[in-house]
Amino acid sequence: MDDAHDRTAADASWQRLLQAARDSGTPERAAGLLQGCDAAMRDLYSPLWSSLPAQDPLVIGHIGQSLDGFIATDAGESRFVTGRDNILHMHRMRALCDAVIVGAGTVAADDPQLTTREVPGPNPLRVVLDPRRRLSAQHRVFRDGEAGTLLVQGQGASAADIEGVESLRLTDGEGLDLRALLHALHARGCRRVFVEGGGRTVSAFLEAGLLHRLQVTIAPLLIGSGRPSIRVRGSVSLADCLRARHRVFRMGSDVLFDLDLAERGDGAKPGTDLTGMDRIL
Repeated sequence: MDDAHDRTAADASWQRLLQAARDSGTPERAAGLLQGCDAAMRDLYSPLWSSLPAQDPLVIGHIGQSLDGFIATDAGESRFVTGRDNILHMHRMRALCDAVIVGAGTVAADDPQLTTREVPGPNPLRVVLDPRRRLSAQHRVFRDGEAGTLLVQGQGASAADIEGVESLRLTDGEGLDLRALLHALHARGCRRVFVEGGGRTVSAFLEAGLLHRLQVTIAPLLIGSGRPSIRVRGSVSLADCLRARHRVFRMGSDVLFDLDLAERGDGAKPGTDLTGMDRIL
C-alpha cells in the first residue's frame, strides 16, 4: 500500500512539474502549480522555469560519469555508467525541455532515440550535431518518426541530406556556430535546451560559455581508462578555474551535482566557505 501511495504521489508531482514547465505564465504562477509537489523533485527541476532568459534559451548540460572521470570504456561501452534513477532523470529532462542536443559521436556509439518513453511527457526536438556529415540515415533518430529531428552540419559538408530530416548548416570558421544554433532554436520556440552528450559536445558548450547550468552525475564506478568526461582548456592557476555554486542530490546509487554557471566564483576558494562535516545524503 505504501509503495502504491508513493508511486501515486510521485506521478502527481511529475504532472505538476510538467504543467509548470509548459505554462507560459509567471514564475509565481509556476510556484503555485507546485504546491504540494514532492520537495526533492521540485527543488531539482524548478530552475528550468524560474530562471528563463528573455532572449535566448535556458541551456542545461548533463554528463554521467564514473568516479574516475570517464563516460565509457576504451571500447565505447557506456550502457550503463549511471544507474536507473539517472536514466529516468534524463528522460524527465527531455520532457521538460523543448530540444535535446547530442553530438555525432553519441549517435554513432549508442544509436539513442532521445525520446521520453520512460516517463509521461512530450518528446523534444532532437538536434544532432554532425559538422562533417559522417552519420548514415540508418540511425533511429533519423528514421523512427517518434519526434522531429534537426541535423546540424557544417557549411562545407558535402553528403546528401537525409530524406525527411530537416538540416541546418552553421559554421563559425572553426566548427559549428553554437551560439547561432541557440538563436535558431529560440526562434523556433525552444525556451529550454538540454545538452545531453557526449563529453565533447557538453565540453564545447561549456567552453563557449553557453551553459546556464551543468549537471554532473557521478556513479560509484571505476573504469580505469576510456572516453573522458568534461574536458576544457586547462589553467595554470586554480584562481582561473571555474568553481560554481552548486546543489547535491542523491539519485539512486549515484550523486548528481547541479552547478549554477550564472553564479561563478573564483577558483582559488569556494564563494562560501563551509566548515565541519555534514552528511548530506
